[in-house]
Amino acid sequence: MSLLSGVIRRSAPKLLKTFNIRPVTNGVPNLNKKEIEVTFVKHDGTRIKTKGKVGESFLDVVVNNDLSLEGYGACEGTLTCSTCHLVFKKEDFEQLPDRPEGEESDMLELARGVTDTSRLGCQVFLTENMDGIVVEVPESSNDARLQ
Repeated sequence: MSLLSGVIRRSAPKLLKTFNIRPVTNGVPNLNKKEIEVTFVKHDGTRIKTKGKVGESFLDVVVNNDLSLEGYGACEGTLTCSTCHLVFKKEDFEQLPDRPEGEESDMLELARGVTDTSRLGCQVFLTENMDGIVVEVPESSNDARLQ
């Protein structure tokens, strides 16, 4: 079974690209959802302040707002690369509804600059209490698909 899941995991990004579709991250339509403010801090200190809708992942926020974060989210949320690695402030991390586990933990092991408050942006979804959140984007990313 693990061989089959590995084949599926490696094939998914190619299939999504072939059919020009983006994976649905949480199955909840974002129509008429409340917008909150999110700030991404690049390694050089540049702050990118933007808006995201409750229910979107941090990856969705980057993609939907066409933010300039080179290489971010290379696998488009299929949990195969670790390029959407983010570092949260401790107090924000502690408020997240869940902790990394399973495939996310595996991908974080391959990411560069991992901290105790690291998460993958494709796995963390915006909630109303995140309004004004600031997250750091590490200096470099590691696309685990290329290893």
